[in-house]
This record gives sequence, C-alpha cells and structure tokens, in this order.
Amino acid sequence: MIVLRTDRELDLMIEANRIVGLVHRTLKPLVKVGTTTRELDSVAEDVIRSHGAEPAFKGYKGYPAASCISINEQVVHGIPGSRKLIDGDIVSIDIGVKLRGYYGDQAITRVVGNISEREKELLEVTREALFKGIEQAVAGKRLSDICGAVQNWVEQFGFSVVRQFVGHGIGRRLHEEPAVPNYVPPERNPRLRKGMVLAIEPMVNLGTHEVVVADDGWTASAADGLPSAHFEHVVAITRGEPRILTMFEEDIDA
Repeated sequence: MIVLRTDRELDLMIEANRIVGLVHRTLKPLVKVGTTTRELDSVAEDVIRSHGAEPAFKGYKGYPAASCISINEQVVHGIPGSRKLIDGDIVSIDIGVKLRGYYGDQAITRVVGNISEREKELLEVTREALFKGIEQAVAGKRLSDICGAVQNWVEQFGFSVVRQFVGHGIGRRLHEEPAVPNYVPPERNPRLRKGMVLAIEPMVNLGTHEVVVADDGWTASAADGLPSAHFEHVVAITRGEPRILTMFEEDIDA
C-alpha cells in the first residue's frame, strides 16, 4: 500500500534528511587517499547519534554498518572495512537515518584524486539523471514518467541503468511502496499523488547493467568490473513543484 504523508510528517522527514546531509558534509573532506572506509563509517555513525538519531542501515536485515560505501565497480551496499582509499577511486556513500520514527536517505558519489574523462562523464550523467527524474515527480503524472526520464537520459550517453536495485517509497519505514526503478517498469505504474514520498536514486554503470553480489551477501558490483555511480534524493509529491526533502547538493557543497 502506498502511504500519503501529511505536511507535518514531511516536516519530520526533513529533519531526518537534514542529518543525512550533515553526515555527507562531514565526510566530504575525509574522502581522500589513506582514509579507510571503516573510518568513514565510524564518523558517519558518530554524527548521526550526536543528533539524537539512529543509523537506519545498521541492523537492517542484518547489515553490519551505519553506511554503505561502494568503491569503483561496486554499485551499492558495500560494507565498510579496512580498505584504504587511493587516487582514482570512485566512492559512493549511502547514508540512512531514523529520527522520531521517520527516515532519511541519500547517496552521493565522490572522487579521490584523478579519474578519466569518461568516468567524470559517468558521474555527471548520473547526477543529471537524478534531476531529470525529479522533474517528473509531479501529481497527476505516472511513476513511469520518473523512471523513463532517468533511463532515457542515461542511455543516450551509452551508460546502463542498474535493474536489480531500485529506488523506493520512504516514510515510517526505510523501504515502502512503490518501488521506483531507473527504467520503465513493466509492472505496476501508479499515478503520482500529493503526499507520496519517493527515494529516487539512479544507479548507473559505465558498462553492463548486470550486477553480481559478493559472498558477504551485500556488496553488489558491476558484472564486467567497470565503474558505477549512485546519486539519491528523497522527494515529496505536492500540488506544485517537487519538494526535495534531502539537503540540496549546493547546500552540502557536494
């Protein structure tokens, strides 16, 4: 069932998402050569808890960390550990927060040092695809308008949208209906209504859309070993323009 949120609920979700943004801001200068992903995760959890919130991912279906940190060919759900960042790494950081019963969620992909021009284009196109999708998050349109906008933008540049993992509704649970694919869904295609809240999150691969999951049961990587990028915002459907509940990219100087 798709739940429609009240204005009061949206205000509470903004507070949760504000903390998510603060985590990303804090982590930005730490995404550098020599930092371990475990160190990033520890800082993320400290920031979350210092604001009276809980890390939404930790313990979710047994996930062991406060953040998902995916590097290079890793698409999503990378488990933080002893790996040190090196020059040329593409680092996707996904942060989830629970505050007063409501959830926030945002992913940003950052770069350590120098990457190729094609890799830079991958990140740029993925971020642009997110906003192409958000533009379609208007009451009266269909879910497929969001999905198609993302897919069409990505594929014209020769990149691939991941199909195994998708965006989602969000509110009192981290993952709610509806699923929000980054491709036109062949199944349920609800009309967008005021009060719907969606986590729109293009996951885009430089090569194939196919992914494989590691033996840890979590880390998903591009099957061909080529880089991936991931950007996400939480967006509320209103009577007018889409309302982005996560802190804006320019606000966190992404």
